[in-house]
Amino acid sequence: MVNKMTFDSRVVSGSSESLEEEIIEKNLRPQYLSQYIGQTSVKKELSIYIEAAKGRQEALDHVLLYGPPGLGKTTMAMVVANEMAVDIRTTSGPAIEKPGDLVALLNDLEAGDILFIDEIHRLPRMVEEMLYSAMEDFYVDIIVGQGPSTHPVHFPLPPFTLIGATTRAGQLSAPLRDRFGIVSHMEYYEIKDLKEIVTRSADIFDTKIHEDGALEIAKRSRGTPRIANRLLKRVRDYAQVQANGVVTREAADAALKMLKVDKKGLDTVDQRLLKLLITGYNGGPVGLSTIAANVGEEIETIEDMVEPYLLQSGFLQRTPRGRIATSLAYQHLGYPEMTNEQ
Repeated sequence: MVNKMTFDSRVVSGSSESLEEEIIEKNLRPQYLSQYIGQTSVKKELSIYIEAAKGRQEALDHVLLYGPPGLGKTTMAMVVANEMAVDIRTTSGPAIEKPGDLVALLNDLEAGDILFIDEIHRLPRMVEEMLYSAMEDFYVDIIVGQGPSTHPVHFPLPPFTLIGATTRAGQLSAPLRDRFGIVSHMEYYEIKDLKEIVTRSADIFDTKIHEDGALEIAKRSRGTPRIANRLLKRVRDYAQVQANGVVTREAADAALKMLKVDKKGLDTVDQRLLKLLITGYNGGPVGLSTIAANVGEEIETIEDMVEPYLLQSGFLQRTPRGRIATSLAYQHLGYPEMTNEQ
């Protein structure tokens, strides 16, 4: 009995620590639209659609959220579920390998519930085609049995809401895209919103932060809350060891320099990509596969994680012939701009 109690105590202790971390991560995510910082236009539209659906006591129309990674698409889906006061099931496109996987997910839904599919552009074709009737008419037809006993079964579904999230809306097929009644573009955050997010997160972390310290982190967060929170955690560590636990502008600047994140939020991969264009190819144009090979990253990583912010910030241009470093990139990295025609 003693051994069992000792073992149980150790397990409970470990679980408590894990639970505490989960609670902190959950608290970083807003629970309702009123708590959600930024994405003003998206929030305004969704609040109207949610209120209308609740007034009619109907399921919310299907929602597609698209934009660069880290902007809060998953969080927004959770917020919508809370606002609608319904349950939400979460999965991702690659995780639904066959139609049976989708049926199992749909079978667990009650009327009004939400099914959230991240990376919905990566759904297998057979699964996507099954979604058409599920989204439009709330049923799926499945084949059961083998051999001579094989027969179709009409499987009705309760009215539900599908929320899809993608960083590549252009890769969605037209039939799937057209079945979303609400399509919302998640945009990069303004610095003032990121500063508010950093301040809120620091409070949750029980970390003392100065206003200029929060602003410094916000400026270097690439317009992305996920990056802002990640940088805050590392700055908090630095401040704990080197700055008496207080995140000042000086502490934030020193920590971010150590992380090799510059004043514009460019990290080593961003800088390496731009320097490659400028010093290796006279500014470009350069094909994406060539860039990926030289930088040492996958093409998808360059397209999804690196390029969007460089394009948005004006450091990079896409042309039919390849990528080009802009005048702003030359200025930022301290290179004299090429005067010859590229």
